[in-house]
Amino acid sequence: MSLDHIGLGVGDYARAKAFFSAALAPLGIGVIVEFGGDKPGDPAAAGLGRDGRPDFWISGQGANRPPLHVAFTARSRPEVDAFHAAALKAGARDNGGPGLRPHYHPNYYAAFVHDADGNNIEAVCHSPA
Repeated sequence: MSLDHIGLGVGDYARAKAFFSAALAPLGIGVIVEFGGDKPGDPAAAGLGRDGRPDFWISGQGANRPPLHVAFTARSRPEVDAFHAAALKAGARDNGGPGLRPHYHPNYYAAFVHDADGNNIEAVCHSPA
């Protein structure tokens, strides 16, 4: 199975947009498109991604319950490290610093944070060091 895109409802759209823009920048992921929010009942939304493809969406429609787990592919271990540092600087709570998780597989190098809505956000690199 392959996902085309995923959407995440957030409690505070401006805060979430600032957080994800900062935390995902080290992975080469940024806001590609943004719309809505100009009429009552029309929540603002942003599509983030890389290479012109918005495959991660946030919407000000309210936080998801229960919180979600979203894992982003990092192209290298230093990108995982940079994601974790940027996410913490942007206000995330640590949920597992950068390192190997050999219980998943020998090269599973990841870092985890909780965003302001309690979602578990991960960056993972599957390549050997």
